[in-house]
Amino acid sequence: MLPMTQEDGQLDGLVRKRIRALRVAQGWSLEELATRAHLSQSSLSRIENGRRRLALDQLVTLAGALDTTLDQLVENAADDVVISPMIDGTHGLMRWPVNGDPGVSVMRQRMTEPPPDNPARMRAHPGREWLVVLSGTAILMLGHRRFRIETNQAAEFPTMMPHAIGAEGGPCEIMGIFDRDARRGHLREAAEAGDCGDAQGPCQ
Repeated sequence: MLPMTQEDGQLDGLVRKRIRALRVAQGWSLEELATRAHLSQSSLSRIENGRRRLALDQLVTLAGALDTTLDQLVENAADDVVISPMIDGTHGLMRWPVNGDPGVSVMRQRMTEPPPDNPARMRAHPGREWLVVLSGTAILMLGHRRFRIETNQAAEFPTMMPHAIGAEGGPCEIMGIFDRDARRGHLREAAEAGDCGDAQGPCQ
């Protein structure tokens, strides 16, 4: 058996704290989680308190009982807490990758123009988008419907519906989150247009 390094010891302690924290968050006693994980109450107590070695098969069972995954239970993301944005000064865009899911992207954009009224100029592609208005007022066009989104209000919509986003009554800033399919759709449209600085909403 190899000796445990300091880093291994820190991760070991972190996993034990997570098990207990997830159990408490569910409102379960030691007995309740032990029953769900097919462990004895004393075994679970020793696992949480560091008096019993963590076995892989037990961690898999505990992760399932706690409605999480083994990867999430043992994840050590201490080095990835602060993420700096990638800045596109030409188009006033800031983009952050989401480490937990490379397909998801977060973007901040300043808009000054209203969205197009012509449905033919609206985008439609697979995926889903979520946005929050940081300042000003944004207009979201979904097909023939028009939504006014004020500062601190948010919107979520499927991107298969023709859509466009712009400003009303002056500049506005929005923060958008795009799932994998929506991100691909914007990348493809931006490549075809050769630009992503129009008023139809964030692209990536």
